[in-house]
Amino acid sequence: MSNALEAFLEASEVKIADPDHRKKITHNIAQYEKKAIEGKEQFADLELAKIRAAAIKHKAIENLEKYLVEFEAAFVKRGGKVIWAKDAEDAVKEALQIMKKAGAKTIVKTKSMVSEEIHLKEALEKNGIEGIETDLGEYILQLRKEAPSHSVTPAMHLSKEDVAKTFNEKKGTPLDWSPEQITEFVRQELRGKYPKAEVGVSGANFLIADAGAIAITENEGNGIMSLAFPKVHIAIAGIEKMIPSIADLDLFWPLLAAHGTGQQLTVYNTIYTGPKQADETDGPEEMYVILLDNGRSSLLDKTEQRQALSCIGCGACSNVCPVYQTIGGHAYGTTYSGPIGAIITTHLQGMEDYKHLSFASTLCGKCTETCPVKIDIHKLLLSNRRDSVQKGLSTKTENWIWHFWKRAMMKRSTMDKGGAKLKNFMLKQFFKKSWGERRELPLAAPKSFNQIWRERKGMK
Repeated sequence: MSNALEAFLEASEVKIADPDHRKKITHNIAQYEKKAIEGKEQFADLELAKIRAAAIKHKAIENLEKYLVEFEAAFVKRGGKVIWAKDAEDAVKEALQIMKKAGAKTIVKTKSMVSEEIHLKEALEKNGIEGIETDLGEYILQLRKEAPSHSVTPAMHLSKEDVAKTFNEKKGTPLDWSPEQITEFVRQELRGKYPKAEVGVSGANFLIADAGAIAITENEGNGIMSLAFPKVHIAIAGIEKMIPSIADLDLFWPLLAAHGTGQQLTVYNTIYTGPKQADETDGPEEMYVILLDNGRSSLLDKTEQRQALSCIGCGACSNVCPVYQTIGGHAYGTTYSGPIGAIITTHLQGMEDYKHLSFASTLCGKCTETCPVKIDIHKLLLSNRRDSVQKGLSTKTENWIWHFWKRAMMKRSTMDKGGAKLKNFMLKQFFKKSWGERRELPLAAPKSFNQIWRERKGMK
């Protein structure tokens, strides 16, 4: 058993047995579901919009090398600098070099899952650079020293009482403060940080090939503030964030908003095309885009699973997933949780250690149904399972169980051998530990449906 699997099982046990955690997750997702219904009503034909978006992302992923080169050429033409990072270590090293060159003592950072992926915060601390999260949810988690539990709603696992307690302990604010009062407090805290920061760090919701630009969508305005004041802007983005044209945003921005937060459009949507030009009054003096691979090329090599790279990061699949709704995001032990996280993590961090995530699914298909770019998520989970077996990563015991099960299921006479007594013995013998600890094991009927049918029809 890998360390990652052992940690996953232990964390899941804790979360499943914690009614308070389940209550918070259920409440927060219920609020999302109400808004998501409203957000999707803006589309005259939602299915057609999803088909169009899926086609565009398919085109981008299938021709990714072409669009990456096009993006780089257009971005560099406007004075920007593109850095290609093979892995997380490369990305962190390049970012730190830029910060040291700028003499950075303080950086302000917008919400970015890819920065969590490369563990940028930890690297900043080690190098004596103050890194400040400016997204409210991320700021709360920074105070708590926790990782995000959801790609869009990082504090999905917390209640407003939890947040008030956190600020009371860390900042000395009154324990009975409302969310509005806490938000105002954070706003005032951060306002003094933006002008002092030498570097602003962001992710990118989309990389736009023809414009050589990045697009960032947000609701708080912290993104604009983080990137307006500092003289240096570093954007770190996975290579899969590519879309072919700036014209595609009129489709992707509403889809992302509707599925991510239930809005028609998020409050702030900004396109960054490079450093400040000679005829412009504001903007950074230097802008860098670090294009991160970190295992994405490995996923791109998979004919089936590469479809997962079409993900636009809305988090909707997690919100409808019964597994995520039960254990939350932290139990996964990975940057990207939920159904889509189970697919991509297996390839970004290694199937040997993370194949178990693809088995942590009911395969109900709700994730596929809700996906705004029509990724066959539950099918890709099955593809990962198949690949793990073909690579010999399943245990000998498991292989033997499935060998005998297949032999029995392929022949009716073998299935009926031994009757209910033998079948019930086998269930208790092989599944008592894995299934029987949490539920009463099913009992095989004295006679199978096939036997009853034959008796009633007088068949031998």
